[in-house]
Amino acid sequence: MATSRSFSVDNDQWTVGKLLGWTADYLRQHGAENPRLDAEILLAEARACDRISLYMQFEEIPPDEQRARFRELVKQRAVGTPVAYLVGHREFFSLPFLVTPEVLIPRPETELLVIQLLDLAKALSPQDEPLRVADVGTGSGIIAICAARHLSAAKVLALDISSAALRVARKNAQDLAVDSRIDFIAGDLLAPVGDACKFHIIASNPPYVAAHEMGTLSRDVRDFEPHTALCAGERGTEVMEHLIPQAAVRLEPQGWLILEISPMIEQAVVELIARESSLQLGPRSKDLAGQPRVVTAQKTP
Repeated sequence: MATSRSFSVDNDQWTVGKLLGWTADYLRQHGAENPRLDAEILLAEARACDRISLYMQFEEIPPDEQRARFRELVKQRAVGTPVAYLVGHREFFSLPFLVTPEVLIPRPETELLVIQLLDLAKALSPQDEPLRVADVGTGSGIIAICAARHLSAAKVLALDISSAALRVARKNAQDLAVDSRIDFIAGDLLAPVGDACKFHIIASNPPYVAAHEMGTLSRDVRDFEPHTALCAGERGTEVMEHLIPQAAVRLEPQGWLILEISPMIEQAVVELIARESSLQLGPRSKDLAGQPRVVTAQKTP
């Protein structure tokens, strides 16, 4: 096993290629799952270029200010700070999103929810009114914004209990030019909109980690991402226990509830849906590992 070294790249002969190779090894020793990719993203950030450009700059020697910036980013990554927080953005559904420590970092699993949302929306054709979509627990706004971008006739409502998260979501909506079609409301789940407000689609990536599972999460997630957006309670279903009945009341007939879940609570979520006489279990989606990740339910006519 290689001996861990302190991080220092002050030598003027450190080329881009040498920096990437040494830093990948350094981050690997400090537990990074994708050390080479992390090194490339951080160096591209320090050099204000895209990651692919680094491959045409291998023999270049970055100036002092770039090396100093890179050194600081790598030190923070070595203690676990997620790369997305260090660079301030993450791509999701081929769109660039601002991310801060106030919101969860977008993950590929949630793209399954967006795909399901768009597929189900095609079969809904409300007459003389826009398709109404609610994103509950919007975080950085990824679900609401993707819905607005890909459903041109939709009117979207984004809700979150965190005002700080809503600020991030609003900024993303502005940057991606859909803020005129998304309303942002602070509050607990669907409570702020009242029973009379009806939606054709209600989507959510709610907290679903059980308290006893928090210790099993990677350091990057456990120590840096917001716990209120991760942990639901002792069972992992506490938030959905409130959300599913609220959605049953607020869905239009034949409307859809779409939930991202943990594979460990799939059966519990199915049972929660079964308790609502007005909801019928719909199609489910699995992630690339073959694990259940998205559950849907349709409001009966």
